[in-house]
Amino acid sequence: MKNKKSAEACTHCHACQEQCEFLKKYGIDIGDTEQLEELAYHCFICGKCTEVCPEGIDGRAYILELRRKQVEKSGGTFEKKGYGMLVKEKRDYIYRNYRHAHGKSILFPGCNFPSFYPKTTRKIVNELKKYGIGVAYDCCGKPIAELGMESDEKRIISRIQSELSERKIREVIMLCPNCYDFLKPKLADVKIISIYEKLEELGIGNKNLIPEKVFLPCPDREKRELLKVIERYTAGGLTPVENVQCCGLGGCASVKEPELAKGMGAVLKDAGERKVYSYCASCAGNLNRNGCKNVTHILTEIMETYEKADIGKSMVNRIKTKFM
Repeated sequence: MKNKKSAEACTHCHACQEQCEFLKKYGIDIGDTEQLEELAYHCFICGKCTEVCPEGIDGRAYILELRRKQVEKSGGTFEKKGYGMLVKEKRDYIYRNYRHAHGKSILFPGCNFPSFYPKTTRKIVNELKKYGIGVAYDCCGKPIAELGMESDEKRIISRIQSELSERKIREVIMLCPNCYDFLKPKLADVKIISIYEKLEELGIGNKNLIPEKVFLPCPDREKRELLKVIERYTAGGLTPVENVQCCGLGGCASVKEPELAKGMGAVLKDAGERKVYSYCASCAGNLNRNGCKNVTHILTEIMETYEKADIGKSMVNRIKTKFM
């Protein structure tokens, strides 16, 4: 793995600009620090710049630091317009529900999978319940972290840690790749595993899926840790989609760059692929919302529900998790 350097190491070779629609739009590189201070919330934090940078600059970390500094300058208050509903929902997750977080092991579905795939969520919950595994509906805190609200990020993680410790939970099964990547290095005294590892351990699910293309979520693009497990459910390997930068939701940038966000999904729509797997509900839901009806969350086929993303009632489905 490359040594991650600061933006000052930029040689302005334009490799990042050529691969990132945001940087390309403004004609800047990750090393153009003055312009990026003004455009920090326009970045999708997808990591494409980090992936292609010959100097090993960590573009994601740099943008997050710029956002944190802006919040810090505002006295810890987030003052950007257009994020009101997101902050209100996620800052102290209003649909949080630990009512059935029983046992030493629990499922942590995250926000978006239960929203877009309620039928598959219920089936997974019911199957795991047979093994004494509970469920907690909560937000991992990543959306708040990506807005640069560092003190709130730390508070959310501390709260989740307390919820788990109070219930003596020792294993958390992550369904969302964002939750998995975000919380795994931050939670102490609990084992963090993916839903794919747990289903395999218990012998649940179809393991003879037809090999197709797969849309990699941002947090798994570099390590492909989850992809390696998921491929064990197919009759062959999965081929990553290479020509799409992001689903459009990364970094909450769609608030500032709605056209860029929509266009990212359109690339996949126009590619004419027969079927594309996703293992991120945020990606699958947003791509479907933008016309990519061929995108399927792979868990719906592993669990044999073959459920389509419920883009029309996603918010209603999310609200329901508070009362399950």
